[in-house]
Amino acid sequence: MRKTASRSVALTLAAAVTGSVSVLALAAAPAEAAPAKATSLYAPSALVLTISDGESAATSAPKRAVTLSCTPSASGTHPAAEDACAQLRAADGNFDGLAVDEERMCTRDWRPVVVTAQGVWQGERVSYEKTFSNPCVKNAEGAAVFAF
Repeated sequence: MRKTASRSVALTLAAAVTGSVSVLALAAAPAEAAPAKATSLYAPSALVLTISDGESAATSAPKRAVTLSCTPSASGTHPAAEDACAQLRAADGNFDGLAVDEERMCTRDWRPVVVTAQGVWQGERVSYEKTFSNPCVKNAEGAAVFAF
C-alpha cells in the first residue's frame, strides 16, 4: 500500500509541476498586438522638395533638397518653412496655384530648372514635377515653396 501511496503522490506532484509550467508558458506567450492608433488630430502634411538643373527629374540629379512639414506647425529643413506652408495652404496644396510674382522681370533664356515635390499634403499623396525655363522664372512662379 505504501508503494501505491508514494506513486500517487509522485503523479500528483508531476501533474502540479506540469500545470505550473503550462500556466507560466501561457503567461509568457506574446499577446496579440493592438492596432495602431492615430497620435495626431491633423492629417499629415510632409514633403520632400528638390531642385535640379535640366528638363526632367528623371534625367537630372537634384542640386538641392529640403523637407517641409506643415502640420501642426511649419518645420523641416526648408529655410522659409512658415512662408512656404502659408503659400501652400492658400493654394489648397495645388502647386500650380501658387501665387506668382507679377512684378519680377525675367529674361527669356533657356536654362531649364526642374522642381519636384513628393510626400503627403493633408493626408493625400503628392507627386509633383514642373520644369521652368530658367531660375528667375522658377523664383517668380515657385514663390517661397521652391526658394531654397
